Amino acid sequence: MLYQFDFGFLAEKWPLLVKGLLLTLAMSGLSTVFGFLLGTGCAVSMRYGSRALRLATRCYVEVVRNTPLLVQIFLIYFGLASIGFRVPVFATAVFSLSVNIGAYSSEIIRAGIESIAPAQIEAAECLGLSRGQVILHVVLQPAIERVYPSLTSQFVLLMLGSSLTSQISAEELTGVGNLIQSETFRSFEVYAVIGICYIALSLVVRSLLKGFGLLAFPRWRRLGSRA
Repeated sequence: MLYQFDFGFLAEKWPLLVKGLLLTLAMSGLSTVFGFLLGTGCAVSMRYGSRALRLATRCYVEVVRNTPLLVQIFLIYFGLASIGFRVPVFATAVFSLSVNIGAYSSEIIRAGIESIAPAQIEAAECLGLSRGQVILHVVLQPAIERVYPSLTSQFVLLMLGSSLTSQISAEELTGVGNLIQSETFRSFEVYAVIGICYIALSLVVRSLLKGFGLLAFPRWRRLGSRA
């Protein structure tokens, strides 16, 4: 018996697909911002923090980087519920993704920080800049500029990884796809369209991040984009 492909039924499901797509974007956007801030803080802590703070940060990074994202999502969602904290699915998803991307971002940013020449830092200190000014303007800004293309790729992977939150009933793009195929039993058609949506989302997110990089780093506009 030959399988008859039929994509026509998806015309009725486009509101659900749009809703899932928008939720994926919202979830990924918030997680990117929170994860970037967390990763920056961890990278600075590992370089300039106390010994105890460096140890705590290193433990967090290693634990997150050596466990699957799905396990982390389950641990946060079901773990909090088991001790009496009922956290909404969306909040759990954003928190889980932020914790995950924060660990990976911290390593990328730390590599950028270590690429800054010591002489550049010494020159800033000789000019009378405070420690905070040195870290913010002399270390972090050029460091992030150097590793921004790598961060961009990591944030796109985060958006794709957000599909795992469908396992805790988050109604993002994959979650909506699961719902539609359970009603229609048209798995190939549904997931083919979902795959195309993710490709389009990846291109859009990468373009937005590239545009943000051009705004944030004026030197790129003179030398050409690197993202």
